[in-house]
Amino acid sequence: MADAATADERTSDGQPALRRVMGPGLLLLFIVGDILGTGIYALTGQVAAEVGGVVWLPFLVAFLVALITAFSYLELVTKYPQAAGAALYTHKAFGIHFLTFIVAFAVMSSGITSASTAARAFSANAASVFGLGFEDGIGITLIGLGFMTLVALVNHRGVGESVKANVVLTCVELTGLLIVIGVGVWALGIGEGDFSRVTEFDTGERSLVGGVIAATGLAFFAMVGFEDSVNMAEECKEPRQIFPKVLLGGLVATGVIYVLVSISAIALVPADDLSQGDTPLLQVVEAGAPGFPIGVFGVITMFAVANSALINMLMASRLVYGLSKERVLPPFLGKVHPGRRTPTTAILFTTALAFGLITFVGAVPALGGTTALLLLMVFTVVNVAVLVLRKDPVDADHFRTPTVLPVVGALACAYLATPWAGRPAEQYKIAGILLAIGVVLWGVTVLVNKRTGAEVPRFDPSHLSGDGPQGPRN
Repeated sequence: MADAATADERTSDGQPALRRVMGPGLLLLFIVGDILGTGIYALTGQVAAEVGGVVWLPFLVAFLVALITAFSYLELVTKYPQAAGAALYTHKAFGIHFLTFIVAFAVMSSGITSASTAARAFSANAASVFGLGFEDGIGITLIGLGFMTLVALVNHRGVGESVKANVVLTCVELTGLLIVIGVGVWALGIGEGDFSRVTEFDTGERSLVGGVIAATGLAFFAMVGFEDSVNMAEECKEPRQIFPKVLLGGLVATGVIYVLVSISAIALVPADDLSQGDTPLLQVVEAGAPGFPIGVFGVITMFAVANSALINMLMASRLVYGLSKERVLPPFLGKVHPGRRTPTTAILFTTALAFGLITFVGAVPALGGTTALLLLMVFTVVNVAVLVLRKDPVDADHFRTPTVLPVVGALACAYLATPWAGRPAEQYKIAGILLAIGVVLWGVTVLVNKRTGAEVPRFDPSHLSGDGPQGPRN
């Protein structure tokens, strides 16, 4: 029987190409769904603790930094419309396989820290909605571990996450945030709430600028996810034409939503109260709309963060599987279950790391902040890669960002990833341990390859996307 794939439906190595099914509408919903999630639902109160009533300002600054970096991603994705994202750009720009591995492992680690943040947020909301009588300590940890076990079982079973399913999930997440904005508008209309608080600074012992920068480093967690859309480039119709408008439109939409949500939150709940616990938006709805069925909003929140956790663990396990198949991680991490056809050992490995984070770290600010830290380091590399790859012309028209933007983006991301930005030492410790695990596994693999006569790891990052989605981390 003749092969149905024509020449233009195949990649350069003769393999069937991915089907291009995403138009502007689906891509927009994918991007918005990627960004929305755990960050705004769980960290609004912690941002308020850093700056007081101007809780909206760090979200705005984080949006601007993300927007600048998005311009770099736009140049690269329209220049190289392939999956694999940051690892591919790093590989093309620098050609240093170890650096490419570190970037890929950092992306994988950010997925695990993000999923662990979601597990903690899920636990806190479950305890509140179902009246379990505890909001901290061993109870929350046990719920988080149970939740992550369920995520691992679903992951092992083999969930086919389609773009159309993402549309439904995005609508649910968006509904929760629109409820908060609606409650704020209602309060404003009937004269309730205190909207004068939105201009009040309270940065504690830090300077005004120092407090905003520290809060921005945390709020940045809510803006990540946009970068994952580049992994859909091979499945988009005319990616060079649609990506710029759609990605920028999606970022602006989510930025506006976040600012409005944070203004509503601080107008209805004082900063000191908002910063208590891991369910800030639940407090906002309770304060602004006492008659609203709070359990419904709690379930929406749980659904939103659960979706983030599942997609991030799917991404992380598939990335570990891909690294193993490329022989830069030990072969046992590439084992596939014969019945389910899912990467069993990679799922166990990533779940074990998540268990460790939930048990020994637990706190939402530490986990969310570590996610932002890892991705800020990746974004710094990507912004530099744009400039390096200017010497690599391609035979196609593509988006070109003004040179000043990747320069500013690299400096801003690098600065936000330093201790000078008020980032706690705990986040560096967590990130360092995760990356050290990767380096050890890399070293073991190199030694095994040399002893067995196998080729020293030199991999193609375009193979890393595997069969799993690379979805939101926030």
